[in-house]
Amino acid sequence: MRRRFVVVLLAMIALIASGANAASTTTITWYGHAAFEIGTPNGAVILIDPWLTNPANPAVKENKDPLEHVKKVDYILITHGHFDHVGDAVAIAKKTGARLVTNFELGTNMGKLLGYPKEQMGFDTLMNIGGEITIANGEILVAMTPALHSSGLGNPFAKDREEEPELATGGNAAGFILQIRNGPTIYHSGDTAYFKDMDIIGEQYAPDVALLNIGGHFGMEPAMAARAAASVRVKLVIPMHFGTFPVLTQDTTFFRQALKKQGVPFRQLHPGETIAFDGKRIKPAGK
Repeated sequence: MRRRFVVVLLAMIALIASGANAASTTTITWYGHAAFEIGTPNGAVILIDPWLTNPANPAVKENKDPLEHVKKVDYILITHGHFDHVGDAVAIAKKTGARLVTNFELGTNMGKLLGYPKEQMGFDTLMNIGGEITIANGEILVAMTPALHSSGLGNPFAKDREEEPELATGGNAAGFILQIRNGPTIYHSGDTAYFKDMDIIGEQYAPDVALLNIGGHFGMEPAMAARAAASVRVKLVIPMHFGTFPVLTQDTTFFRQALKKQGVPFRQLHPGETIAFDGKRIKPAGK
């Protein structure tokens, strides 16, 4: 009897320990270009700049529909209005009910011009640079950070009406900070150029992970992206927004070399790959 009690007790301890471990796990999955999925310890799912149908996504390369297996998305965060960042947001929102987090002008025009469900956005999620909101029942603090970039939203009515402008206002381009309870603080730079006030982002939020555009031409060249990594005082850099188009930087070689000079840790994800964190620490592979 006593031996059975000990076995049951040990099993309960193991179950509690495994549950606590699962509850502390945050995942970051890169789908190519600037599209990331964040999974939180409490099970919230966030998509950032969800162009899942971009040509680097393995599902697209295999001639599969990358939206087919999208089942749960709680929030969609969009840094600016360009097609390769708005991406598949509307289709995903209609499928999942995801609420939209972006600047007020872009959100309003996405509702009017693209058909993003208006009931899935509001003053609780539309914001602007300098502001902070909490989402996912308080598990995540979202801060909208400055970005030096443009933000025109494609106008679907332009093809039928000559007087319609090709681009509608998309508000100001931005980046995002996500502070996740029991998880890492993540900085998504959007398509910004380097600017010296990135130092303030580092001072204010001290991100554990930075998802930085390194493709040049439309954003930071690799050397300046490495400088940005140093400015925001990040503990780990994951590059993005490269190689998707011929005009972009095609690989991470120069960025990796520049980061090494700055002494900033680097992790390259391949499209479709996931990195997991136990609290703020990277989990070893397979755990």
